[in-house]
Amino acid sequence: MRTNHVRHALARNEPMYGYSAGMGSLLAVETLSRSGIDFILVEQQHGAWGEHEAFLAFMAIEGGSAVPMTRVSSNDYTKIGRMLDQGALGIIVPMVDTAEQAKAAADACHLPPAGTRSWGFGRARTHGADYANWINDEVLCMVQIESATAVENAEAILATPGVHGCWAGPSDLALSMGIHPNHMNDSLEHHRALERIVKACHNTGKAPGLACNSPAEAVAKREMGFRFLTAGSDSGFMGAGATAGLKVLGR
Repeated sequence: MRTNHVRHALARNEPMYGYSAGMGSLLAVETLSRSGIDFILVEQQHGAWGEHEAFLAFMAIEGGSAVPMTRVSSNDYTKIGRMLDQGALGIIVPMVDTAEQAKAAADACHLPPAGTRSWGFGRARTHGADYANWINDEVLCMVQIESATAVENAEAILATPGVHGCWAGPSDLALSMGIHPNHMNDSLEHHRALERIVKACHNTGKAPGLACNSPAEAVAKREMGFRFLTAGSDSGFMGAGATAGLKVLGR
């Protein structure tokens, strides 16, 4: 049996941190997983991972202590099932605007009778011969609330059985509100929308999450009440390190 410590910590109201991996580099995800971070998010919506490459990324993550998770490219039953069949223990579903869409995501993540996931496993068998007996209790299903419509429907979305919380997308939320993402941190309206998401999670007993660009931002958003937080990305860390190096070199 493989215990998903992120899901259980969130249920205890503890913060959990992850790094997003979008470069398509197996060495990068293995390195990030060995850092001690709680989870690695294999970024399929905007990242460089194809389906087969994402499978390999889960294998590389297993070289460290992080929980393997992925953001699928869309709320698609087959895409979600394929990622679970190959070993993902957490699924993040983008652009969920309604309770009906949330139910579709949750159903795809859970075997009957809790959901409608198809029976049949690939690399997930490496989690143990008893995989099917416990996966419904360990898989983490997080939906993305990232539009003004989703904020209006947040409590209904989060009250959906099988949805464990959200990973809010602040940039897309800003765009849906007519705010350029470069200015969202200066917008009181945007800030209040994030507060509404946290409140909806609190009211439904679910975990509020947010995409952040750095560890410092993740700590700041934790103070707002968010608990499932990405704290940077492989490309972000590489770019920041390279820029810092140039400053030392006087370039």
